Amino acid sequence: MTFPRIVATDLDGTLLTTDGTVTPRTRQALRTARAAGAEIVFVTARAPRGVREIAEQADVTGTAICSNGAIVYDLATDEITATHPLAPDAARKVAEALALALPGVGLAVETGRNVLAEAAYTRRVAQDLAAYREVASVFDGGQPIAKLLALSAAHTADEMYAAVSAAIGDLAEVTFSGVDGILEISAPGVTKAVTLDRFCGERGIGPAEVVAFGDMPNDLAVLLYAGAGYAMGNAHPMVRSATEHLTSSNDEDGVAVVLERLFDSTD
Repeated sequence: MTFPRIVATDLDGTLLTTDGTVTPRTRQALRTARAAGAEIVFVTARAPRGVREIAEQADVTGTAICSNGAIVYDLATDEITATHPLAPDAARKVAEALALALPGVGLAVETGRNVLAEAAYTRRVAQDLAAYREVASVFDGGQPIAKLLALSAAHTADEMYAAVSAAIGDLAEVTFSGVDGILEISAPGVTKAVTLDRFCGERGIGPAEVVAFGDMPNDLAVLLYAGAGYAMGNAHPMVRSATEHLTSSNDEDGVAVVLERLFDSTD
């Protein structure tokens, strides 16, 4: 029996339950896939610092694709092995477009190790407080821009996306991953799928040998890239409507449901 060689999975809303944990059933399903020869690759909006503890929970080693494809991260060594940052000039133009379309928008920059946050960017992740650095401008200091983050208290992410995507055009990739009122902006051509394709190509693996899981618009490119891309039962309507395959929700072990079927050696 031929098994997928890559299991590419998002984390929040996908592999993780709503309370942010990996269930025993999901952990066992990942172990079964690994025992059959598959490599587990996290493809996530999270920065590296938010991935390593989850990898330990899930008993996963190897490579993680972080920050929507802008960072490739070695889980074992805590090393960032590749980056694809947004150029400062492009980021400034994007910031100008955001300010025009969404007055009062707050900006932050994910550098890969820290978050540089302007005063109007008020969101803080409780378990990540040590990573935040308050700055007058995210463009001061010359830090790499893995992701430009935009926060609006007055809009949903869907509304923000509709308001700015045309204005930003080909300056950058614009997406969102489930946090209310936040857009995530990367360098042109940088997506989870592009970085995953590069990772697979280095190993001689084609899309048909990839099974993928996700729930939000930033996952859609990966789900369409993979030979079998599964939207979670709790997925955003945009993702559900564009994806051929559907599994159970993240709180119903949707990833495990599929992996148990795919890697059941008794079939």
